Amino acid sequence: MNPLVSILIPAYNAERWIGETLHSALAQRWPRKEIIVVDDGSRDGTLAAAQAFAGPEVRVVRQENAGAAAARNHAYALCRGDYIQWLDADDLLSPDKIAGQLAVTTGAGGRTLPSCGWGAFIYRPHKAVFAPTALWETLTPLEWMLRKWEGNLHMQTATWLTPRALADAAGPWDTRLLGDDDGEYFSRVIRASDGITFVPGPRVYYRVSGPNRLSYVGASERKKNAQWLGMKLQVGYLLAMARTPRARAAGVTYLQTWLPHFYPDRLDLVAEARELAAELGGSLTQPNLSWKYAWLQKLAGWEVASRVQTTYNERKERVLRWWDGRMLAWEQRRAAGSPPGGPPSKK
Repeated sequence: MNPLVSILIPAYNAERWIGETLHSALAQRWPRKEIIVVDDGSRDGTLAAAQAFAGPEVRVVRQENAGAAAARNHAYALCRGDYIQWLDADDLLSPDKIAGQLAVTTGAGGRTLPSCGWGAFIYRPHKAVFAPTALWETLTPLEWMLRKWEGNLHMQTATWLTPRALADAAGPWDTRLLGDDDGEYFSRVIRASDGITFVPGPRVYYRVSGPNRLSYVGASERKKNAQWLGMKLQVGYLLAMARTPRARAAGVTYLQTWLPHFYPDRLDLVAEARELAAELGGSLTQPNLSWKYAWLQKLAGWEVASRVQTTYNERKERVLRWWDGRMLAWEQRRAAGSPPGGPPSKK
């Protein structure tokens, strides 16, 4: 057997990164592959940057801006692969990612779903942090879902190599969803599978792209509404798999984990979450802030302490991104043979 693998890449304003992503896709050691890039109405040079790679293995198409889910559905409609490799336009695959997963899954049945390890980075992939979790194991679909919610864990979109039979069974990406559209989609894929096979060795490099990334909910009412819709759908999927005390408790834990995104600005969604938790046999409590802000919560209230925590985290992320960008520039100058002059100053 020599299955065809379709690497499907939705792209929006990814001019800066799409070249690296396509290099990592083309560098895959699996010989039979097709790469399809769907430019989702980008307003920068993404389309031209992707078209520079067009050839026998790379097809680039453009659509009017409709969102990442719609771009993925478009790419899937065009592909012919026996396996689907979803890949965001700023993430990277290790060269053995696809071949390593197919080595243990080809011939094992068309409904086995392979995963692999992933690490997050900002600008420098070699600094990616790979932190194994309870999901980095071979598991049944139900056990995987329970561990995800019990530990507030997840697997990055590109870690999966989805057999076409599972993609067909799961159906299209839900275009109503935003930040957690991958969580909802792969809940359906996992539910349709015979089990998850974790493959050590292959790796995915996930680029943390800042507060403007789609997965960041923040203060956006549209994202909050979409997040709540996705959560209700996923609770339904879990209950369709099992209604055991453990499954119900995992659902309550999931709701409690995400409650801070709605509290206190969207008390309507908080009320819905409490009602759903009661249906699961549990209850939700007022969200707790980090211990570092507990004293401020007592003095000034939850809302003030929450705003301070959010502001601090956003500024901390900006500083980390600035520093990593400076370090990347220094490494590039050094590699080019320029006098290194030491790393950039922290000042």
